[in-house]
Amino acid sequence: MRILRARGRTAAPWSNGGGVTREVAAHPQGAGWDGFAWRVSLADVTRDGPYSPLPGVRRILTVVDGAGLELTVDGTARLLPGGHRPFAFPGGAATASRLLDGPVVNLNVMLREGRAAATVEIVRGTWAPGPPPSPVPSPVPSPESGPDPVGGLLVVALEGDTRLAALGDPGEPEKAVVRLERFDAVLWPGPDAPPGGLRADGTVAVVRLAGPPLHVT
Repeated sequence: MRILRARGRTAAPWSNGGGVTREVAAHPQGAGWDGFAWRVSLADVTRDGPYSPLPGVRRILTVVDGAGLELTVDGTARLLPGGHRPFAFPGGAATASRLLDGPVVNLNVMLREGRAAATVEIVRGTWAPGPPPSPVPSPVPSPESGPDPVGGLLVVALEGDTRLAALGDPGEPEKAVVRLERFDAVLWPGPDAPPGGLRADGTVAVVRLAGPPLHVT
């Protein structure tokens, strides 16, 4: 398990000047735009404008602060009001956003097609593991990644002062209890993900990942 505090993240400006993004986690750790299998970030969006095209990348966007936005993907408009509603779309599509009423913060999950898959659920209370994300082909074996894809679990706190507990098998006590401030996160590699799920006393985003092995340090 690795705790990822929001206060330690670096803000990187968008190339179009419409906001900044802060990486929460990525695989491989430290990978650039051309090298990630999956990447999760939080973006402050301050004005309307187009999205940079990302061919070969699947995106899941969730508005986690602010009134929301209208997202137009290949000419089709979709309202994404505040209220934590994940929306998936192809990164290579022509995409633009219009703010509904002032700046927003988006949780962005980016998945390299053929290398990673994910589900995003908004949870308050108890979360139990369901079916895993759609399988992806095994990556080409390498000394860094290993031969087999392994899942992972990333939890991002969307409210302040959240108490998060990992659940074991029925009858076992809660373990790995942590307290998270807003936008703090916890990452478990697949083999270490809590078998019984999670319990949160605040609202959290649960990102369940499938793809190359995770190397947590």
